[in-house]
Formats: sequence, structure tokens, C-alpha cells
Amino acid sequence: MAKLIKKYTYTVILEKELDPEFKGYYNASVPALPGCFSYGKNKKEALDNIKEAILCYIEDLKKNGEPVPEDISPYIEKVEVVL
Repeated sequence: MAKLIKKYTYTVILEKELDPEFKGYYNASVPALPGCFSYGKNKKEALDNIKEAILCYIEDLKKNGEPVPEDISPYIEKVEVVL
């Protein structure tokens, strides 16, 4: 019997690393998968690395019999605070 293959698509947030020591690096996170983070020396590497992190995250959920979350559409807003 053939193994069923399911394709998952997730929103990934990329942020430039602010630490000058890691200039050019990007941090990647997946809002739908809490704690799923990665980084890379550039956007491509960060995206490649987060794909691997997503795969490991989903495999762990399935291994433990937990449901795989659907993607979410995060709202990104700027807020101002005054000190």
C-alpha cells in the first residue's frame, strides 16, 4: 500500500538580524508552529533551514499523536510606546 503524502504550507516571518556580528543573517519563525525558529547567513539559507525545522516539528507532532496545526495569517502591526 502506498504511503500517503501530504503537503503543508506555512507562513514564515523573516527578520534581519540586528546584531552587527551577524550582519546579513536572517531569523525565521513560523507563527502557526510555536517555538519553530531557525536562521541563516542570508534569506535563502534561512528559508532552507526553516523548512527543515518545520519538517522536524511536524514529524515530532505525528510521532506523538498530536494534530498538525493549520497555517495562520498573522497580523503585523506597529505600536508606539512612550517612556
